[in-house]
Amino acid sequence: MHPRKPQSPQEKALLEKARRYLPGATLGNAPSNYDDGFLVQGGRGAKVWDFSGNEYIDYLLGSGPMLLGHAHPAVVEAVRSQLDQGSTFFLTNGAIVQLAEEVCKAVPCADMVRFTTSGTDATFQAMRAARAYRKRDVVLKFEGGFHGSSDYALQSVTPARLVDFPTPLAGSAGIPKAIQDTMLIAPFNDLDATASIITKRHDELAAVIVEPMQRILPPAPGFLQGLREVTARYGIPLIFDEVVTGFRFAYGGAQEYYGVTPDLAALGKVIGGGYPLAAVCGRADIMRAYDAGAVAGGDFIPQTGTLNGNPVAAVAGLATLAELRKPGVYQRLHDAGSRLRTALQQTLDQAEIPARVCGEDTVFDVYFTEAPITTYRSTLSANGAMLRRFNRLLLERGILKGGQKFYLSLAHTDQDLDQTIAAIRDAAEHLRGT
Repeated sequence: MHPRKPQSPQEKALLEKARRYLPGATLGNAPSNYDDGFLVQGGRGAKVWDFSGNEYIDYLLGSGPMLLGHAHPAVVEAVRSQLDQGSTFFLTNGAIVQLAEEVCKAVPCADMVRFTTSGTDATFQAMRAARAYRKRDVVLKFEGGFHGSSDYALQSVTPARLVDFPTPLAGSAGIPKAIQDTMLIAPFNDLDATASIITKRHDELAAVIVEPMQRILPPAPGFLQGLREVTARYGIPLIFDEVVTGFRFAYGGAQEYYGVTPDLAALGKVIGGGYPLAAVCGRADIMRAYDAGAVAGGDFIPQTGTLNGNPVAAVAGLATLAELRKPGVYQRLHDAGSRLRTALQQTLDQAEIPARVCGEDTVFDVYFTEAPITTYRSTLSANGAMLRRFNRLLLERGILKGGQKFYLSLAHTDQDLDQTIAAIRDAAEHLRGT
């Protein structure tokens, strides 16, 4: 493994500008690209490189959307062709209609789809649509679940203190206290506790929103099925936040992978092929609230956005989905992820480092703890400082990942996996010695 090259004068100058013009010198997504900072210059396939000439095997993948890898030829060609025909119109266009059709073919719950530009807005729109349909205000979410950065979504994501369920705690400055009155919180993977809250409060509930895999916590056997049953019993729309899992776990997303169909779903990341695009989709009777001609005036949801359904993002999404429909694609993706996930756990076990690798084959990570990990509160037993040290050791060995997630792509080769496993082994040796 080649040692990292020192920062070039160009990168140092750009980092200084970042510190001058960007709060925290970041986009808000990651803390300064690790301790001493680096800036991404470009990417291709499963690799990115910085302004100092360092190359990294990329498991961040733009936080997940680059399932085909960076600058995939089919996506690049589709985007180039569209640019000659115009970048945006604020009008319904052919490419977005084709993408809507493909989404509805692929996603089990999708009768209709409404496009937006971010996962945050997609989950927000899903909650709004459910409220309009149920004519109730309160939404139940799960402690530790992340649904973007709206005021509603930022309740009890990483609560500053642990309180009794279903009490919410705001996770950001600037959120009106009144928002807390519209949210309830339940423990992920605890069906009895969740069902009890829903049963007691069902007449107030507009919806239940859940990540089918919460961050990297897979659902316990029967949890999603039980959640589907109890929400259906009371006529409460069930929302799957599939911003991460959509088109990543399977072509039909987590709904197909786990065999549970919600009433609404939020999509993002992969659907736009690396461009700003997201969507809310679901049952036609709920989605018709977006059609002013189909509902009474008081039931209509006005939803506009300058770049909603942008044709450049639409053709990138169509090109991405076409690649994902090719035979054997998902088997290759899961096989690669399984190999890396298994090697990660085995390596840490052999180094006698307490660790639990959690997630599914296409997105996973490690908690440094001996305790079983099933809920947000169980993750608090993990050694966060050790994870940050591990991530730093991998970066020094040319492996880039997020704060907590390995995202797999179809661009990762056997050689990439070999190099990554070697880096994990070397990093584990260093961890064992600290």
